[in-house]
Amino acid sequence: MIIERIEVDPAGDVPVYMQIADQVRVGVATGQFRPGDRLEPVRELARRLAVNPSTVGHAYQLLEREGVIRTNRRGGSLIASEQDAGALEVLGEARLRAMFERPVLEGLAQGYSPERVEAAFNLQMAVWRERRRQPRPPERPLALRMGQDDRALAFAGSHDLALEALWAQARRADPGLALSVSYVGSLDGLLALLHGEALLAGAHILDEASGEYNLPILQRLFVGQPLRVVTLAEREQGLIVGPGNPLGISRLEDLARPGVRFSNRQLGSGTRTLLDYHLRRAQVDPQDIAGYGTTAPTHMAVAAAVAEGRADAGLGLVAAARAYGLGFVPLARERYDLVVPEAARDCAQVSLLLGIMARPEFRAMVEELGGYDTSQTGEERRV
Repeated sequence: MIIERIEVDPAGDVPVYMQIADQVRVGVATGQFRPGDRLEPVRELARRLAVNPSTVGHAYQLLEREGVIRTNRRGGSLIASEQDAGALEVLGEARLRAMFERPVLEGLAQGYSPERVEAAFNLQMAVWRERRRQPRPPERPLALRMGQDDRALAFAGSHDLALEALWAQARRADPGLALSVSYVGSLDGLLALLHGEALLAGAHILDEASGEYNLPILQRLFVGQPLRVVTLAEREQGLIVGPGNPLGISRLEDLARPGVRFSNRQLGSGTRTLLDYHLRRAQVDPQDIAGYGTTAPTHMAVAAAVAEGRADAGLGLVAAARAYGLGFVPLARERYDLVVPEAARDCAQVSLLLGIMARPEFRAMVEELGGYDTSQTGEERRV
């Protein structure tokens, strides 16, 4: 079957190539598009939608890198086969086991018996099931209840250069603002928010099942706890390489080549999650990547590693690559959100930040960094 149901809004806020890619992702996720279904050829779809063929080509390339479609000369672009999906499921199971390996080994290393480790895991799962069965009523966030004044703000989450601009603007607007920033990765930031250790979290975690960022994860973590999710910006992630890309790195498979050294991000970061997702799609074994086990806390730290010759490539932002005069190979476009409890949405600290994000000069400053789209900056969702 040839898929001819893709439509776009050229005047919309979302770039046309992303509209095309999103419709294909949703069609696959909902079963409307089946393995083997054929997409319209690039030029035909471009002509029907009255857009540039390169726009359609960009969307198809993105989908192919994600493993959603496969392309060959004779068959054109097809939805990935069920066999491919089965292989991905096996890889996904392996990843899940690997996620549990470290805490299990840490428990055993601390002297706990295997039986106690297993019992602790089962107990934690029981607590989680009870939370889902009987959601807790909304309460004032601990970060507010612990006596913080109305000029204190604790942030925990993933690093982003647009955030640095936001913090700078906030300090100028309120020199007395007590700002505490912890770049601990997306997941740890959300856990800090869940435990009341932060008032604001920043995340960009891809939910592989839906292709959506952040919202499905928040719905699973914050059961019965209303949240407000505010988009900071959409941004381009990719491989940061040396000036002129001396090793000719053009895809993730190249990271496994002999002699290529990689600088990775920490576990729990959205960037690490994104990398692992695309490695599974490309069927690249992380163990074949020299430096996969190294970690850097921020995008700038990754770029610095490449610039100083300690690594040949790392996953990060266009803006980080530009700051060090490095090369960049696009991989994915993602949405970075700020997350705040609904009860704290209108507090003075959060209102200050949202007011700054609404200013045209702030958006212009962020876009000047490179690789950012601020058309959705400041948009709010309730979870």
